[in-house]
Amino acid sequence: MSSYVLVDRLQFAFTITYHYLFPILTMGLALFIAWLKTVAYLGRPEHRFSPWRKSDAEREDYETAARFWAKIFAVNFAVGVVTGIPMEFQFGTNWATFSNYAGGVIGQTLAMEGVFAFFAESVFLAVFLAGRERFSPRVHWLSSLFVFVGSWLSGFFIIATNAWMQHPVSYSVSHGKAQLDSLWGLLTNPWLGWIYAHNMNGAAITGAFVLAAMGALYLLLDRHHRFARISLRVGVVGALIFSALQIFPTGDRAAHNVAHMQPSTFAAMEGMFKSEKGAPLVILGNPNTEHRRLDSSLAMPHFLSFLTSHNWDERLVGLDQIPTNQWPDSVPLVYYAYHIMVGLGTILVAIAGVGVLLLRRGRLFRSRRMLWTLMLAFPFSYIANIAGWVTAETGRQPWVIFGVMRTSQGASPADSVPAGTGIFTLLGFCGLYLLVAVLYLVLILKIVDRGPEDSGAPTPSTAASAGAVA
Repeated sequence: MSSYVLVDRLQFAFTITYHYLFPILTMGLALFIAWLKTVAYLGRPEHRFSPWRKSDAEREDYETAARFWAKIFAVNFAVGVVTGIPMEFQFGTNWATFSNYAGGVIGQTLAMEGVFAFFAESVFLAVFLAGRERFSPRVHWLSSLFVFVGSWLSGFFIIATNAWMQHPVSYSVSHGKAQLDSLWGLLTNPWLGWIYAHNMNGAAITGAFVLAAMGALYLLLDRHHRFARISLRVGVVGALIFSALQIFPTGDRAAHNVAHMQPSTFAAMEGMFKSEKGAPLVILGNPNTEHRRLDSSLAMPHFLSFLTSHNWDERLVGLDQIPTNQWPDSVPLVYYAYHIMVGLGTILVAIAGVGVLLLRRGRLFRSRRMLWTLMLAFPFSYIANIAGWVTAETGRQPWVIFGVMRTSQGASPADSVPAGTGIFTLLGFCGLYLLVAVLYLVLILKIVDRGPEDSGAPTPSTAASAGAVA
């Protein structure tokens, strides 16, 4: 691979990984903010048949929790916008050949994300942050729902774009460029549905563990008890629900699609160097690409065949039946990223399960050991999400559009963006994003230090700080 292509890939990998840290939380928090606000609104006395009828004090606690988490959401949203803009510019600078070829297709979904989803999310977030004092209770409640819808719709259009790169459909080539034949076909890509559900479910897991971690932190500090209990209760229950759904059906069906549409990726994920009937499910192992085998492996016989096809003796395609020039660039990276995702996902299910068990027994809020576990566990949800994306994106290699355009063909010509220029801008991004990280942490720590009692409309200083970040 040419040096300038490698630099372009490293730069895009860095910027997209850094950026994705923020949408993970905004998409996850959007769901729980809508839930908290719904309980506060539908718990009003006039909603006689609501299952969430609460006392005035309880409703105010849920309202306070929703406003607090909306402030965390707003800071993440602002930083997500800042870090997302450079990625779009890279399509025209570092990946001009790919953009020139695929722009007629992916431009549709990217434009819809900006015009519809992002705009709606921004507008209704402003309405929600402005406060219930400025709008009717119903409008304020609806704004939380539309923030959630806008956030998840934004994720849908972005993943629809990526799905076309993973499994191109509904296009034709005219004058050397891809042209979209059917927008409906693009939006119903068979790759899209379960991958979208799996991705958004992963974001919900992060949101749930962040809620639980914040509640645990405040209880350990002996502060904001009512807010902490709500966040902890909603967090552990949500974490268990979505962690279980991440395994089945979303993870199971997403892996099924990969097995049938990208057999090279699936074989790398599972460390399958040889095609095999009754393929084992590998728990541990070290891929040895030189000798084309899996060393020091611990496996469950026949389980992979059963999970993939519900047939214990199904024959699965290994890397031995795929030309080496179509293997992922780094089989070990795909393998380890996938197993990190699965391993951490299993751990998170166990933690959430124990948390819910303690909650049902009335011991969660007093168990310091479990509170510490929940407080320290939330970073693993980020790592699992990033590992999942690494699996998908490195598994697609060496294709930027699977089976259509190689990554080396999609980069801008070396005389337009030489390796030296790429290295210079990559270092610039590193410095700039370090500054953004410091500003982000200052804002978040300030919100956490003030706590939920100061969770009304953003103060002038907070708004000014957020504006400075944006």
